[in-house]
Order: sequence, then C-alpha cells, then structure tokens
Amino acid sequence: MPPDSEQPAPLIPHVEFKAALLLALTLALICGFLGYVMYARGVFEKTQRLVLVSDNSEGAKVGMDLTFSGFPIGRVQRIELAEDGKARILIDVPEKDARWLRTSSVFTMESGLVGDTRIRAYSGVLDDPPLPDGAMRPVLRGDASAEIPRLIATMRALLENLERISGADSSLSASIANVQTLTERMKGRYGALAGVLGSEENAKKVISALDRAYALLGSVGEVSLKLERMLSKTDERVFGAAGVMDETQKALAQLNAMLRDARDSLKKVDAVLAEAQAIGANTRAATADLAALRTDVEASLRKVAHLVDEINRKWPFARDTELKLP
Repeated sequence: MPPDSEQPAPLIPHVEFKAALLLALTLALICGFLGYVMYARGVFEKTQRLVLVSDNSEGAKVGMDLTFSGFPIGRVQRIELAEDGKARILIDVPEKDARWLRTSSVFTMESGLVGDTRIRAYSGVLDDPPLPDGAMRPVLRGDASAEIPRLIATMRALLENLERISGADSSLSASIANVQTLTERMKGRYGALAGVLGSEENAKKVISALDRAYALLGSVGEVSLKLERMLSKTDERVFGAAGVMDETQKALAQLNAMLRDARDSLKKVDAVLAEAQAIGANTRAATADLAALRTDVEASLRKVAHLVDEINRKWPFARDTELKLP
C-alpha cells in the first residue's frame, strides 16, 4: 500500500484575535499587579514630609521604615547632604499615621552590633500639637559599635587594677596574711582574746586582772553588807521604840516640866522681892521666904542638870564621838 499522505493541521479559527486577547489580558494582569503593589506600598496615599537631620548618615538607607511603638509609620525616600555638612533624611509619613507625631516627639537612629539600623519615633505627650508638614527635626544617634573602644579601654583598666590588687606585694595580700596570722592566734588556749591582744601572755595578764577585780568586788560586797547591817542596827537603836530618840523625847518632856517649875519659882521670887521692897519692916519673914525659894530653885536646877547629864549619856552629842566599822 502506498504511504499515507500527511494531513495538514486544522486551522484555529480567529487565531490572531485570540492571541491579541491573551496578550491584552496578560498586560492587564501585569498592570493590575503593579497597581496593587503600588497601592500596597502607599504610592497613591497622601503623605507628609518629615526631614531628620543627623551628623552622618551611616546605616541609613532608602526604603527603611520609621517605626513608632514597633509599627512602621513612614519610609525613607531620599538621603542628601545639606549645605552645612549634615545629612538630611527625607521621610514620607502617611497622613493617617502622622497623628502619632507631635511637636514634642523625639527621633532616634539606633545601630546595634547585630542587625540593621532602625529609625524610631517617641511621642510622650499625645496631647501636644501635631507635627506640621515639612518639619525638620534632629535625630539622636545610638551606635553600639562606637562604645566598643571605650568599653575595651575600661576593661583593660579594670584588669590592670585587678592585677595590681591581687599581686604578691599588694595591700590585699598583706591583709589576707594578717587575717591568717590572727586566725592562727585564735586557735590557741585563750581564743579570740589572744588574737586581739597579740599573744597568750597578754591574754593571761588580762584574765588575772579580771580575777583580781572579781575578788576585790567580792570583798567590797562583804564590807557593804556589814555596813548595811551596822546601819540597820544603828537605825534601830537610835530611831527604834526604845531607842535614843525616844528616850531623848521623854527627857525633853521632863526638861520642859522642870523649866516650867523653875519659871514658877522665879515668879515667886519676883513676888517676894516686890514684897521685900514694899514692906521693909518684915525683913526676917521675907528672908525666911527667900531661903525657902532659894532651896526650891536650887532643887529645880539640880533636876535640870541631872536631865542634861542623862541626855548626854543617852545621845552621843560629844564632838569626839567615833564610829568604828567592823
């Protein structure tokens, strides 16, 4: 059989139109994707400009975010060098997020040892006026890597001080040696007392002195006890029911009675003298009366003298009276 002849492929109707439609659909998808991306990136959103001024722009990049409380509220659009030699970072902030920025807000640019640089905004008082469009604010830099040289210098100084303190001829070593010596002394018979006083001989002297002081205090206590007993007996003999004071009071009462008798006798003498002056003729009778009165006065005086002797005997009024302690 003869070979089959090749059949031509069937023609697709309206192939040019379909190809153009597919191309247009692809372009529409691409444009829609680009539009969505631009919308998602905030290209069509109204923004306001914020200018941050820094000494240098190290770590800052176009496209990095400005964050507030961890949320991005703006994006760096351009970095330029100003006429005064400072870096100007231009940031676009959407109007819906610009309400978080106030005139008292503080902006920082932090560079850590690990990770990218971050620009942050801090607004302590949200009641302050909002930040105007095109505002220019300084940015505070916090570069951790810049502190590394100072940290290394501080650590080197610290290590040198530590080496000097822990050396063999340092004050710390001398103090440790002194503490060890004191500990060895405290291991002896007299313990901490020997360690404080420097030797066991000094501690023994202190203990002997304390023993003598205790013995002296005991003797003083015995003497004070004896003195207290003697004073109690003296108090009883002087101020007791039958003591010297009681007898003295009785003697004073008797003395008062005798003095009254003597006063009465003297009054009689005065009366007799008056009668003797008035009646001169009756001299013998008056003389007899005077002799009797004289006898009465002498008797009263003898009683007073006897009472005074009795008081001197019962109460030691003499100046040379001596109280002997046991």
